[in-house]
Amino acid sequence: MDKAVEAGTEQKSVAEVFLSALMDNGIEYVFANGGTDFAPIIEALVAASQAGEKIPNFITVPHENVAMAMAEGYYRLSGKPAGVMVHVTVGTANTICGVMNASRDNVPVLVMAGRTPLTESGDIGSRNIGIHWGQENFDQGGMLREYVKWDYELREGQPVETIVGRALDIAMSEPCGPVYLTLPREVLGRAVSGERKLPRQRALGNAPAVPSAEVIEQAAEMIAAAEKPLIIAGKVGSRPGAVETLSTIAEKYALPVVQVGGPSLLSDHPMNLGFAVGKFLPDADLVLVVESAVPWLPRNVSPDVAAKLIHLSPDPHYAGFPHRGFEMDIAISGEPVQSLELIGEALASHLDPSSDAIKSRAAEITAIHNQQAADKQKVMADAAGHTPILAPWVAACLNKIKADDSIIISELGVNIDHVDYKVPSSIVSGGQAGGLGHGLGSALGAKLAAPDRDVILLVGDGSYMFGAPTPAHFVAKAQNLPTLTIVMNNSQWFAVNRATRVMYPDGKAAKANEMPLVDLTPSPNYEMIMEACGGYGEQVDDPDKLEDAMRRGLEKVRAGTPVLLNVITTPGGRD
Repeated sequence: MDKAVEAGTEQKSVAEVFLSALMDNGIEYVFANGGTDFAPIIEALVAASQAGEKIPNFITVPHENVAMAMAEGYYRLSGKPAGVMVHVTVGTANTICGVMNASRDNVPVLVMAGRTPLTESGDIGSRNIGIHWGQENFDQGGMLREYVKWDYELREGQPVETIVGRALDIAMSEPCGPVYLTLPREVLGRAVSGERKLPRQRALGNAPAVPSAEVIEQAAEMIAAAEKPLIIAGKVGSRPGAVETLSTIAEKYALPVVQVGGPSLLSDHPMNLGFAVGKFLPDADLVLVVESAVPWLPRNVSPDVAAKLIHLSPDPHYAGFPHRGFEMDIAISGEPVQSLELIGEALASHLDPSSDAIKSRAAEITAIHNQQAADKQKVMADAAGHTPILAPWVAACLNKIKADDSIIISELGVNIDHVDYKVPSSIVSGGQAGGLGHGLGSALGAKLAAPDRDVILLVGDGSYMFGAPTPAHFVAKAQNLPTLTIVMNNSQWFAVNRATRVMYPDGKAAKANEMPLVDLTPSPNYEMIMEACGGYGEQVDDPDKLEDAMRRGLEKVRAGTPVLLNVITTPGGRD
């Protein structure tokens, strides 16, 4: 990256220059969990504060899993990457589940870790406690290399600004993802020229790539020729402008949309056919998959052998997945939202939105959508009054009390199809690698990015425990990030239970009085964990009192107090 030089040649430590480089490259927040390797960073933070220099806001986060999840939630709402700084090998180890999630969710995070001192003597930063030998690896970056786009160790004499800029350019280039930089203590403590080398003013990463006109035309011709087209939308819905672009194309050309993972259309959109891909995939004669690594489960359902298959994604082959065998007739590599816009423009020369065929298809899809909406309302209404509380009733109460722009963080809480989605980017899911416990931190990161909006976390009791709740609630209180956490407490690992029953429906475990390794009784009083951290907690086991408890909780959150509702639900699923 070309640099412009700002006047000033005073001596500073590498750590001080490093902090400035983070800020100059757009890092506004660093979620940090310190160690003995942080001494130069701490010294630099104080020096910068006393000098009145603008540097990132360092937030103390007492568990690395929470820090990684905060970075993900912050990015998903702000579109800006954050930094996570942790302690050498052991801190890195605690980030790995979060790094896995960030990799599969394509979330750019600058993960920074100390590195045990390089030398045994001769430098102010040399090893001075016994643990400095025990914490050294032959290859520290190898701990997570499979899940980061780039890893590197800062070396003496290198231009710090260039290293930081390169790291963030790689993280922010499609497909986005985490990067990893290690920082030896001796290198951070070195004195260097205080010259400020500012990056040129441009967006981080590569400029968005779009497909060729020929490929767009080929895709448009296939879509136009289809009688029963189907769009399967994956994580594209979390991109800015995606909901609006997909909504326009789907409605104009009567293209039904089913979703995988998170929502890509608003709940009341007439082309929104929910999340049940298997209901519609076999009948489709054209399938456009938009940014979904796993659009369907081949062991359960597959498209018709004659159906045309188009996959659109920054990396439609998902090169980071060791094995993936989804067939395709066209693999379109490009930024999904802009690519959809191009496809929509190309369709204009092939399809007439006012034609009888398009109108007829639109009416048919709208009828299915309306029936689905009625069925969902019935499911939620039928769940009223049931004890233990049913997940659809939680969704029904949530729909009544939340604002349209409330941010819902979902981690194995309820069926997200039951939650009203009225504003783009108001439902956030993640954890595609299966690193549980991201919900608590993600909610905090979302609140940091959108402090004027309500943030509500729906989380299973097992995932809640994985989320390091005491550190998470500590951060909520210490940083004034009040959120409403709703723990769906069914006292078991339901995902494990379900997986066993699906694989062995008539097996011994399914028929046993108790299934091993799924029981989470006696259930802790989760609300008391929140109270111990200075928030408000309440257990709810009466379905008739749930809505009032939610309203009461939101009132307290809006007044600045984090709240947890421990909702006693029926053992079983989220449907």
